[in-house]
Amino acid sequence: MVRFAVFASLLALATGAQAQQAPTVLTAEHAQAIIDGCKAYASENGRSHAVAVYDAGANPVAFLRMTGNGAGAGAFAMEKAKAVAMWRFPTSGMEEAVKTTPGFADAPGVVTVAGGVPIFTADGKIFLGAAAASGEPPQEDVACVEAGIEAAGLASQRARN
Repeated sequence: MVRFAVFASLLALATGAQAQQAPTVLTAEHAQAIIDGCKAYASENGRSHAVAVYDAGANPVAFLRMTGNGAGAGAFAMEKAKAVAMWRFPTSGMEEAVKTTPGFADAPGVVTVAGGVPIFTADGKIFLGAAAASGEPPQEDVACVEAGIEAAGLASQRARN
C-alpha cells in the first residue's frame, strides 16, 4: 500500500511537471488559437486578412481566409508562412537579406514582403513554426499575426541570451 502511494505521488509530480513544460511542437490547438487571435484583432480593427499557420517543418497546420479576401491573399499568406518556416526569420527581414546576401533572392521560398512571423515557445527559446497574414497593408498583416501569436500564449521573437 505504501509503494502504491509513493508511486501515485511520483506519477502526479511527473505529470504535473510535464504539463507545465513548454511545448516543443506546434499543435493544432496552438494554430487554432493563433487563427482565433488574428480574427479578434481583425474584427477590432475593421480589417480582413487571410491567415496561414505552418509548423517548423514548413507544413500547413491551419488556414483562414476572412470574408473580403480573394484567393491571391490566401496563397500569399501561405507563401509567407512557408518562407518563415523554412528560413526561421520574418519575411520583413528577407528584403534586407536579399540586398546583403548574394544569391539569397534566388533561394527557394524567399518572400520579401512583411507579414510572415516566426512562432516560438512563450519563453522564446524553441522555434515552433510560422504564421502569416495577407490582404491588408504589410504592417497590418504583421500586427494581426503578432496579436494571434500572443493570444495563443506564444512568442513572435527569439529570446535574447
